Amino acid sequence: MVFLFQDHAYPADELMPLTCRGRVRGLEPSRGDVDDALGKFSLTLIDTLDTLALLNKTVEFEASVRRVLTDVRLDNDIVVSVFETNIRVLGGLLGGHSMAVLLREGGRHMLWYQDELLHMAKDLGLRLLPAFNTSSGLPYPRVNLRHGVQGPETRTGTETDTCTACAGTIILEFAALSRFTGDPVFEEHARRALDFLWEKRQRNSNLVGTTINIHSGEWVRRGERENRHYASIMKYISQPPLLLDVHIHKPLLPARTWMDSLLAFFPGLQAFTTDFRVHWAQHPLRPEFAESTYFLYKATRDPYYLEAGRTVLENLNRFARVPCGFAAMKDVRTGSHEDRMDSFFLAEMFKYLYLLFAEEEDLPFDVEDYIFTTEAHLLPLSLSTALRSQAPSTDNNTALPVTGEELDDSNFDWTCPNTRLLFPDPSFPRTLREPIRSAVDKSCHVASSRSEPGIGRAPLRARDFMASNPEHLELLRRMGVSLIHLKDGRVQLVQHATQAVSPVAAEDGMRFMQEMMELSSQQQKEQLPPRAVQIVSHPFFGRVVLTAGPAQFGMDLSKSSTGVQGFVVVAEPYSGCTELANAALVTGRIALLQRGQCMFAEKARHIQRAGAIGGIVIGERMAGDGRSTDDVTLPLLFLFHKEGNILLEALREYREVEVLLSDKARDR
Repeated sequence: MVFLFQDHAYPADELMPLTCRGRVRGLEPSRGDVDDALGKFSLTLIDTLDTLALLNKTVEFEASVRRVLTDVRLDNDIVVSVFETNIRVLGGLLGGHSMAVLLREGGRHMLWYQDELLHMAKDLGLRLLPAFNTSSGLPYPRVNLRHGVQGPETRTGTETDTCTACAGTIILEFAALSRFTGDPVFEEHARRALDFLWEKRQRNSNLVGTTINIHSGEWVRRGERENRHYASIMKYISQPPLLLDVHIHKPLLPARTWMDSLLAFFPGLQAFTTDFRVHWAQHPLRPEFAESTYFLYKATRDPYYLEAGRTVLENLNRFARVPCGFAAMKDVRTGSHEDRMDSFFLAEMFKYLYLLFAEEEDLPFDVEDYIFTTEAHLLPLSLSTALRSQAPSTDNNTALPVTGEELDDSNFDWTCPNTRLLFPDPSFPRTLREPIRSAVDKSCHVASSRSEPGIGRAPLRARDFMASNPEHLELLRRMGVSLIHLKDGRVQLVQHATQAVSPVAAEDGMRFMQEMMELSSQQQKEQLPPRAVQIVSHPFFGRVVLTAGPAQFGMDLSKSSTGVQGFVVVAEPYSGCTELANAALVTGRIALLQRGQCMFAEKARHIQRAGAIGGIVIGERMAGDGRSTDDVTLPLLFLFHKEGNILLEALREYREVEVLLSDKARDR
């Protein structure tokens, strides 16, 4: 397949498999951001160098390296993606260099090689460095290979945002470049960007956002450019977890049931039912599923993953193969193709599928000695112990691994310790765990201290919480829990553990939020159908029916054949949050109330004590107050503002208005 590229597309960046020619940026119709990976540097050739070595195509690998050194030039006046150029081109050059050094040390191939690919990688690294010239240290998303990011000739440098992965994954290639060359500048810039992202993480969850401002470090939420639904999404994600369990395209659905192909990457593997819909029918032959299948098989040796890999292989040959290569799928439902074969198909898909089925004796080297980068390029693990200051300064710049005697405490100031290197004895973990296990068995739990002011009493429980109780609100504040009153009358709770008065209070706050979520979940398990408020008095005679929502407590109108009929009286106070002043008028009638100021269950108790036979609340949907509502026996319905205004207008005009509360409208 690499040879088809060289026959039909070289020296272009990519092969167009349907028309059997190369894709040259500027000569083909623009595909937007996708084309930012193309830099007129024979992308596919560089991206597949170490794939040839892994396939034991040493003669072809050597010829391809010579082609790269002879024909590829990086001094191009072209704007490229920093992220894609880093993982594909810089990673490809470093992976090719690793393979070239390995073959040279074997004494049969690449004996002429003098680290030319490494020199080219350093040249590319220097061309990417101007992108890091920001106040935060996060790189610009694009850079001009010749002019950098400053000045009008660059045609870039005006961007303000970048993706988290674009800024964070550079560390692997840039650190390897520093370890190979002995020049720390690359690792320092990548480390600074990674540290900045970590500094901006959410401190409670240690999670980071997806898009960040490269100048201010603020997490960014884009608008119509990426998703016209983003305003709705922001409304949800800025509120507590209770509102997150919705489908962003259909907010009334209680679950997120779609997934994209990138979720096939190992950390995102999900189980899902056969009930799904296709939201995006294209498939650019991404390798993430093949990658995860390989690593899962390697970890489990379960033959199921071999079958999965065989299915992938057969379907690629059946549906994607064309005379000049493999074409991306334009629509997986119809089998139509797109004139596109990205370099990652050869760099990753081929590599992972080959490794999945290859036996150890089929491989020219031990892949356990290498780490796979984002683009599946191979970097030697020995770089993890290569001190930057000890890299040779001669023309042959490859850094040497450090011997055991050279390891000292300073080594751990800038890299993670490798336990297999430090403790080669396989029994070491067991000897370490055994005494600790016995020590834990003998230890006793130390209760949390509640010596902080205001925390001496038992913590507030969700079932006891009253939003109208000032003492409860103060306890919430001390636990780092804030109250948000929504426009529709609902109350939301948000906890920020860092705002609690003490760690103990923060722990109580988390427990309170968990109880509140469980309480809310229990109340929402049963989705009650709508009810009807039917105006039966003159001059309506049942022709006006208002759709109402039922409370989660009180009388169930669906079990009543007659419903509850009576005249409507406005409660005083209108909120119904205290004993009614007009109890005599309410007796035997249906009380009309306004939302807000107290829980709905509290309103129901007050009108019930006044002798009402039912209640109507104009506002939003209702829930209990956390306490038992078994004492509420009357029916309580709610009307939205539009329907509520119809009822209020009828009261103002006719004074005596009789309604029927029922599960559905009745014929009059």
